[in-house]
Amino acid sequence: MALAKRETRIEQQSAKIKSPRSGKLPLASLILGTLSFVGMMISLWMIFLYAPTEEVQGDAQRIFYFHVPMSWIGMLAFVILAIASIAYLITKDERWDWVARAAAESGAVFITLATILGSIWGKTTWGTWWSWDPKLTAVLVMWFMYIAYIMLRSYMGRTTSSAYSGAVLAIVGVIDVPIIYLSVVWWRTLHPGPEVASGDLPGSVVLTLMVSLLTFTLFYSFLMIQLYQLQKTQAQAERLRAGVAYGLDE
Repeated sequence: MALAKRETRIEQQSAKIKSPRSGKLPLASLILGTLSFVGMMISLWMIFLYAPTEEVQGDAQRIFYFHVPMSWIGMLAFVILAIASIAYLITKDERWDWVARAAAESGAVFITLATILGSIWGKTTWGTWWSWDPKLTAVLVMWFMYIAYIMLRSYMGRTTSSAYSGAVLAIVGVIDVPIIYLSVVWWRTLHPGPEVASGDLPGSVVLTLMVSLLTFTLFYSFLMIQLYQLQKTQAQAERLRAGVAYGLDE
């Protein structure tokens, strides 16, 4: 009887893990993945063949078309992280926590790559790998916030207190996003201000940047769906494992 009881509970837990319905999410992944691949091929062609070579910086300036979109995604991901955290605090819906975790993991990768590419570009342009420029410092603070969030959630596990603590950290940390964006206006930095960035750029440069931004945004959307599904599967697997352990203890 005890064995039959345990098997029944395991079956009940297993029944909760349902395969995704053949429809919206798989189709969205297929569409976004295809668009991302096509967009990436077009972007690479435009970056290396269509866009002109900058007279002063030379080919090193082409890092610009990767650095800016990755920085944009890094900030966008933190905004999504904060919004999902607020939604979780209001609704107590675990799905929002999955979104927050996915946004944090993807955002940390993009902001890290953006910082690395920016350092390489800075070495060729400014002659140094790093400068305590206000904008760079604010980005570094965001990177630490990402790492702190991931470490906190990993240490505390998939608990309610973990979700609450992570949500508070994300809501506090999102204040850094407007600071990064407006740092070139508030302080004198090595980065060009909006009046320079939007100045006499050739149309081909602007078009290439816009295509790269769109492509990376599509790619990020594709990754978010995959990471969300991964978070969902991990949560359900841990729930099933806990159910099995509980049944064996009895």
